[in-house]
Amino acid sequence: MLSDFLKQSLILIDTYPEKMRLTHLLLYLFIGLTACNHQTTPEYDLVIYGGTSAGISAAVQAKRMGKSVLLIEPGSRVGGLTTGGLGQTDIGNKAAIGGISREFYEGIKEYYQNPDNWMWQRMDEYLDGGQTRTSHGETSMWTFEPSAALVVYHQMMQQEGVEVIYQEKLDRSNGVEMDAAKILSIKTLSGKRYSGRMFIDATYEGDLLAAAGVSYTVGRESNSEYNETMNGVNTTLTDTTRTGHAASNAINHNFYDGVDPYIEKGNIQSGLLPGIDPDGPGEEGQGDLRIQAYCYRMCLTDHPENRIPFEKPTGYDELNYELLLRNYEAGEEGFPWINSKMPNRKTDTNNRTGFSTDFIGQNYQYPEASYQQREKIEEAHRKYQQGLMWTLAYHPRMPQHIREEVSRWGTCKDEFERDDGWQKQLYIREARRMRGEYVMTQANCEGLEIVEDVVGMAAYGMDSHNTQRYITNEGFVKNEGNVEAKVASPYPISYRSMIPRKAECVNLLVPVCLSATHIAFGSIRMEPVFMVLGQSAAMAACLSIDQQLAVQDLDYDGLLKKELIKGKQVLNWEGPETD
Repeated sequence: MLSDFLKQSLILIDTYPEKMRLTHLLLYLFIGLTACNHQTTPEYDLVIYGGTSAGISAAVQAKRMGKSVLLIEPGSRVGGLTTGGLGQTDIGNKAAIGGISREFYEGIKEYYQNPDNWMWQRMDEYLDGGQTRTSHGETSMWTFEPSAALVVYHQMMQQEGVEVIYQEKLDRSNGVEMDAAKILSIKTLSGKRYSGRMFIDATYEGDLLAAAGVSYTVGRESNSEYNETMNGVNTTLTDTTRTGHAASNAINHNFYDGVDPYIEKGNIQSGLLPGIDPDGPGEEGQGDLRIQAYCYRMCLTDHPENRIPFEKPTGYDELNYELLLRNYEAGEEGFPWINSKMPNRKTDTNNRTGFSTDFIGQNYQYPEASYQQREKIEEAHRKYQQGLMWTLAYHPRMPQHIREEVSRWGTCKDEFERDDGWQKQLYIREARRMRGEYVMTQANCEGLEIVEDVVGMAAYGMDSHNTQRYITNEGFVKNEGNVEAKVASPYPISYRSMIPRKAECVNLLVPVCLSATHIAFGSIRMEPVFMVLGQSAAMAACLSIDQQLAVQDLDYDGLLKKELIKGKQVLNWEGPETD
């Protein structure tokens, strides 16, 4: 706009006498800059805050429906965990995945059909061995490098002409302009303001919904609140005694019996080792503010030319890993990681056993923390994991077979922006959860309560990583919070779980921090499901714009359901595809 004004001004100035041209040039420049500074706020049909997998699928869908869309990514990289190391797709049953989510995994398959994308190994050398395998003849592929996911996402957005802006964080204290229960615009910390007819909060943290005054919760509900059995404190689910090598593969991710919790073994006066909660575990079945642990889903490689060896981080303190060392001395023999193979001799490496990549109990403040505080928490998690990997690879107290195997690996030179090969995206397994029109609970996951306003299916088990370390009555250290309970089959997710209460906000949808209890969210919170819900949220937003309705008043059967089917969303389970 300013450049067009100046072009016209120069044409006009050229007609003036020569001695007057400089004066008028300065005058027109001043007028142009003043007009630029007073431009109206850019307005879009749909403003999406959060360039996660859900945000991307929402943006793509809205563009397909002919709407003007802005995708705002607070960081420098879109894709969230999908481009941040989580290459081993957690689904539960592939039959639940349709629409744009399925398109993404088909795009991954197409990407790896190109021999040019196999730099560190041949295509025929790769065989995935994770829990979600790509079967022979499938048109989709479910394991991938972070960089491959980023390429596919960029292609999808470019194809639809999605407008993306980076490094713009929401002003969480004064950045949401509202008229009664309607969001008019949002402002970022840089002072830029964006107005929209509809908004989607696609962040892992739920920052927009919170800033808009929408109700939410953090932590675990008590079992009694929603008539559940796997919420709240439950030491019985994570306190199984393990003995012997075979038992070290148990899924409860806990310590062997007999691990002493004190700095000096047996000396209470010496104080607790780092990471043990002196106030734990709490009353059985009761809710608390604890949230399941975060980690970085490491992308590692054993290829010498692409490998960055693990280094001891600055400020390394052996005491932070004393519980790890004592757990091996107590009988642990297994590897404290799930090292799932990805293409090009890379991995998606995740938490396993009693002391691993999860930084248990160190994320409680994260959901409500300021941006600066979050950065410190993220860096603390990275330093912890860097120290962990060095300890596993080189510490003389570690068993030799662990050191020999772990030291073969390192971070990748060709994946992330940081020179040390570590990603920026922390695995935020859970933060805020909205309290909306409908709350998904354990009963939904178990098929005991079935919703009719289906916007997608979930199929992964009810999954929670540990939330705390505590001292047992016997005086040993244990973890608490791990839950791994299967669901019988894919189950429907309610449209009402993505929308706030009408009195609070009429033009916001929340496909990630949706309305669910801690244990139900543990099943829903998988990246392909977030993509499904992001697409469905965009459909609802676009239809609400067309009908000039609050999202709570949108006709599901007459409008939304038809659009969902048109968009190839899976709304009911018709039989196994499995994995």
